[in-house]
Order: sequence, then structure tokens, then C-alpha cells
Amino acid sequence: MTQESLSEAEYDAITDAAAHWCMRLHAVDCSAEERLAFEQWRDAHPLHAFEYEAMLEIWGVAEHLPRPQPIPNVPLNKPAPAWRRYAMAASVCALALPLAAYSGWHLGWLPNSYQHFEASDNVRQVTLSDGSQIELNLNTELTFSNYKDERRVTLKKGEAFFEVSHDLSHPFVVRAAEGKIRVTGTRFNVWRYEDQVRVNLIEGSVLVTSNAALPGDGLRLGPAMQAQYRHGDYMPQISQTYPNDNALAWRSGKLVLDNLALNEALPLINRYLSKPLKLADASTGAIRVGGVYNIKELGGLVNTLPKVLPVYLTRNTEGDPVINSMPRQPPKT
Repeated sequence: MTQESLSEAEYDAITDAAAHWCMRLHAVDCSAEERLAFEQWRDAHPLHAFEYEAMLEIWGVAEHLPRPQPIPNVPLNKPAPAWRRYAMAASVCALALPLAAYSGWHLGWLPNSYQHFEASDNVRQVTLSDGSQIELNLNTELTFSNYKDERRVTLKKGEAFFEVSHDLSHPFVVRAAEGKIRVTGTRFNVWRYEDQVRVNLIEGSVLVTSNAALPGDGLRLGPAMQAQYRHGDYMPQISQTYPNDNALAWRSGKLVLDNLALNEALPLINRYLSKPLKLADASTGAIRVGGVYNIKELGGLVNTLPKVLPVYLTRNTEGDPVINSMPRQPPKT
């Protein structure tokens, strides 16, 4: 069966099947045999996987539901009409969701509230359905889902400052990269760039876990403490900060680089840039940089660096700017 050979009726049948499996796989009584049958149906043709993924997105909480192994994106020439997916999803939801939602909530599978937030060119402040406040830095994206056993935020990219409503019986968990931050009520900042995460605690306490293999609930931070982790770290790195820590300068529209080595400064800079700065070598990364910069004007910093540091810029094959250290002059004889 090729994409071109499918008739509209066959496309409709696949959409119907995707809606059916979307309902069954999230039902309490879904059996192991049904899950195996779903996997066989899904793997029978690339369009099956595509339609099932599209149906999950319509349900709106695809990231937070139990689901099969990820399916690679498949380019399709003739996807089923969007209106049909919405119509099918609406009919399935009308029949199945009241019971599924009730059961899913009590089993901890389904949230009763889901919110998605993005901030692109401006800092944005939002209020979650539980009353917690979040301030989003530029180029930040996150979601919030309220489950029976926890309130869950997924920080997909960027940086956010949290003021969490206190609820000891309903912990607040921020998932960032491979780790998580668990709190009941506090004020803290989470910064993420690619697989690097940094947590700064202002008030209260949090438990930081950098890897699912870490035993227990994680390492506890107190006020004016910072935790950092990245991919492959088994334990977060803990350090003491100061009340006027520069990590929160973004809330005033500033990025403060306090005499940092370039290899430490670039992740802080790059998350604001469309083309990330690269380092030519380790010796270039050891050059130190300082200053206070407007977070909306960091693009201009790229061309400014050769004027304030002993470096020059080139481009790699991907078009990214590369920082090179100036060659040392031989001593005069």
C-alpha cells in the first residue's frame, strides 16, 4: 500500500482507526492484547503512525499521556483532511472522554487542567490554574498539567521564575532536560539551554534530581543556593550564591557576565541568538569576558566581541559564527 494508492475512503478508515486506538490506549480496561494489536496496526504503514500522532495532538495532552514508543516523522503527500480529524476527535471525545477523564484522573494518568505558554520577544508573566505565578524570559516555552498526585511543569526551552502556591499534599514538579525540581511552595529560577540546566533558589526549599537513576528524592537546596546539571551528570553540582545573584538580572532585561570564561558565558549568550556562537578551541574558551548587556540586543554582541577581546570571528560550514583567539605575537628581539 503506497501513499498515492490510498483512496479518500481508505484515508478515512485510517483516521477512524487512529481515533479508536487513541480512545482504547487511554482506557482503564485496555488489555495487553489490545496494545499489541495497536502496535501491529501502527507499524503496518507510516500513515497509521502519522494519523495516531495527529489525533493525540488534538487531544491536547499528548506529552503527558502513557503512549507507545516515539514514531519518527514521516513526510506525507496526502494527509487526511484536518477537518475530519477534528470531527472524529470531537465525536470520540463526546462519547469516551467523560469516563476516560474520570478514570484517568484518579489513576494519575490524565490532568484535569493543561496550559501551554510561550514568550518570544518579550518577558511574559502568567498565572497557572493552581494560582502559581510564572515569569517567562525571552525565547521560553513551557507547559503545565495538573495531575492528581502532582502539579507538573515541563520547561521545553528558555528560562522561568516561579512563585509556587503552597500545597504540601500536591507537590509542584518542574521537568527540565533529564532532571526535575520538586517543591511544595517557594520562589526559584530555572534556566535551560539544550541539555544544561541551572536552578537558583530564592525562598523556601527544593529537591533537585539530575537523573532518574539517582536514589531518593534528590538534593535539597536552601535559599541562596544553586544547582547545575547536564546530560550524563549523575549528581547536580551544588554551590552557594549571593542575594544579588546575577541569575535574575533577566527580569530587569539584563544579562550580567561577571568576568566569566567564554566557555561558561556562551551558553548564557547563545540562548538569545538565532545562530549560536562557537569556540574554535579550548584556549579561546578560557578568555574571560564581562559586562552588562540588554537581552534584546545580544545579537549586536557578536560583532562587538573582537573590539573588546583579543579574538576574531569566522564562520563554520553551518554558517555559525566561530570565535578564534588572536595569535600571540612573537617576542621582540
